[in-house]
Amino acid sequence: MNRLPAALVLFGLVAAASLCLVACGGSEDQRGGTLKASYASFPDYLDPQLSYTLEGWTAMYDTYLPLLTYAHATGKAGSKLVPALAESLPKISDGGRTYTLTLRKGLRYSDGRPVRASDFPATIERVFRINSPGAPFYTVIAGAERFARTKSGGISGIEADDATGRIAIHLVEPRGSFANSLAMMFAALLPAGTPAEDQTASPPPATGPYEIVDTKIGRSWSYRRNPEWAKHNAALIPEIPAGHFDAIDVRVVRNEATRVHEVENGQVDWTQSSPPPELYASVKSKYEGTQFRVEPTVSVYYFWMNMEQPPFNDLKVRRAVNYAIDPAALERIYAGSLTAAHGILPVGMPGHRDFNLYPHNLAKAKRLIAAADPADRKITVWANDESPNNEAAAYYQGVLSELGFDAKLKEVNASDYLTLVGNETTPDLDTGWYDWFADQLHPNTFLQPLLAGESIEPTNNNNLSRTDVPRLNAKIAQLAREPLGPRQEDEYARLDREYMELAPWAPYGSNTTSTFVSSAIDLDKVVYNPTYGDDLTSFQFK
Repeated sequence: MNRLPAALVLFGLVAAASLCLVACGGSEDQRGGTLKASYASFPDYLDPQLSYTLEGWTAMYDTYLPLLTYAHATGKAGSKLVPALAESLPKISDGGRTYTLTLRKGLRYSDGRPVRASDFPATIERVFRINSPGAPFYTVIAGAERFARTKSGGISGIEADDATGRIAIHLVEPRGSFANSLAMMFAALLPAGTPAEDQTASPPPATGPYEIVDTKIGRSWSYRRNPEWAKHNAALIPEIPAGHFDAIDVRVVRNEATRVHEVENGQVDWTQSSPPPELYASVKSKYEGTQFRVEPTVSVYYFWMNMEQPPFNDLKVRRAVNYAIDPAALERIYAGSLTAAHGILPVGMPGHRDFNLYPHNLAKAKRLIAAADPADRKITVWANDESPNNEAAAYYQGVLSELGFDAKLKEVNASDYLTLVGNETTPDLDTGWYDWFADQLHPNTFLQPLLAGESIEPTNNNNLSRTDVPRLNAKIAQLAREPLGPRQEDEYARLDREYMELAPWAPYGSNTTSTFVSSAIDLDKVVYNPTYGDDLTSFQFK
């Protein structure tokens, strides 16, 4: 046997140590053991092309990787797009219509299969085959709408070369937020041939540091280290941390008090869901800074007003409602888990600017109503039955009554709420409660679906105020075509203010969530990403 020269032996040891620093999360970090966690409910899906909830995305952030992702960081740093399975951010050409990326060479799925460039078009085709809620984000790809109808023939606008790893995506028109769409969980690569049916019961092979194993739908699921991560993917994707635990076991604990007590007693290391309103204040008071941390969400809570019919087709009435609502009262209803907001774009969203056109002033609100003198004073206030949202709607009903309206609260099951208020045939769609959370950190994802005239649909409508202002529609459409930069952010900020001058909504807050861990976990190390929530790779024992 030939012996290596001493210099090469030393080089090999250094290289191996460097690889461990990447694959093992750093030599100073402890590794091993099991993180015990709880959820209040089972995620909607553990299938990346189907899940559309924070619970599901948190569960899969460290298992399924798209070509791009968001940095594993807290706050503003976590809104930065970084390459994941792609070597770099896309090259954009043809006036914003072509995105070109190259797949990193040598990547493997957790079952040992190579990751191929052709898995990307297969994944996007699966989005349409499975009728994913994420499909609208990819209809801008040339040939995607045809494929959505026929489910055959492939998507002509995607080129993929397995030999070189090159992926070219051709759009029918420029879409400034398309890079964000490539970072969504819907676009996480799965092997070609993955069945176009829900895979929650047997989750597909992973590309991230963890794979999901032993799923019991409705009850529990577990993670183990992806066996191909240290061997292949870790060194190729330095942007993704390796994690500190060898295993993560998650149980569904529906009793809210039990979830809190299990964390307090150290039976569980982390619970994904915030404490219930009746325990929130006491948990925050006792554990904030050591085991509990409030996390902002990029969200807006608001009351919509139907601008197409009386009395809310009158600007004075809509402005009166905004003046009459007291955000401080709503903060109390939400037991401190809500921060006041006065615009459409929330804190954390590019284009957000602080402003308040309607500081609380009940006397001014009553003067505006007197000037408007609406003939129609019978109002139906819609709400779902989840607390404290239904309590917020009851408060809103009281405000409208104080303004002289005959306001009746109509509370419906949360699972049926959008089906009812988003259907134009439902009678008495006057006003009501709604919330909206960011699925992309791009302002178009708030303004386009919620306020653009073309978004008004006969069913599944999210533009509940029926706002349709041609001048502002045109601004949204133009900005949607442009890459996001400082000028575009300023334009979005101006749009936010222009819409609030029309007062189609009465925004009242952005929700917060929380990170709650046992005394054994180092809270300071836990990363909360604004899109994906608590990052499982960041948890470690003290």
